[in-house]
Amino acid sequence: MITFGDECPIGVFDSGLGGLSVLKEIHHLLPHENLIYVGDSVHAPYGDKSAKYVQQRSQQITEFLLNQGAKAIVIACNTATAEAAEILRTNVDVPVIGLEPAIKPASQLSKNGVIGVLATQRTINSERLLGLTERYAQDKKVLAQACPGLVEQVEAYELNSDKTVSLLKKYISPLLDQGVDALILGCTHYPFLLPEIRHIIGSDIEVLETGIPVARQLQRILKDHQLERYCFNVEGGATCKATLSIYNSSNKKQAHLTMKKLWEDPISIKVLPELN
Repeated sequence: MITFGDECPIGVFDSGLGGLSVLKEIHHLLPHENLIYVGDSVHAPYGDKSAKYVQQRSQQITEFLLNQGAKAIVIACNTATAEAAEILRTNVDVPVIGLEPAIKPASQLSKNGVIGVLATQRTINSERLLGLTERYAQDKKVLAQACPGLVEQVEAYELNSDKTVSLLKKYISPLLDQGVDALILGCTHYPFLLPEIRHIIGSDIEVLETGIPVARQLQRILKDHQLERYCFNVEGGATCKATLSIYNSSNKKQAHLTMKKLWEDPISIKVLPELN
């Protein structure tokens, strides 16, 4: 087994556990890359925090990841991307990859021009979402629905409880009444609710999330910056051994248990040190 290229890890962070949905896609596409993930569950959700708070926390976590040797930063959080991505890109020397609500592909896929967006209130209020809508969906009807409470349900691993289903119906039903035929999941927590979402909306409505596009964008950027880690096995079959380090700002057993359940494979979780 031979490995070469940049051995440094990729740093990924989210306000809590939702970013694991993005991390899964990165791990699937780039299984040979070393990864570090930070879930900031103590401060979740970012969507309820001020812009200044989100910016400060994003900078603190990014500094932690850089101190761990991260060669690239993935912001696996729509709110943190909207509020902090440009600041981070200005202040750090490694590539920063953020999330983007899937307005462009939804606009292309929608047949009747009615698009729904499920997101946190801060993402909905962001200039980023407004700019994407003006750029790619001027001729479409974009219905943005804030979804307070859903992040907390995922954080508690209440993926199909009565309360979760009730919240989903409350937020999705008005969109269905207005005829959406494309639904954007504008928060990385929401893909974990996809089975219940699909049960409510049926099979005909397109559902768009950001995990796979972000993983592909990361792959392109690593290649462009010559930061890829390569694996070569002269015998074939096996892949390079890669490290996966998982941190959570919470030391609560429930948060760690939920992370393990969402990841679905065995992982060990470390408590994130205090960040200044």
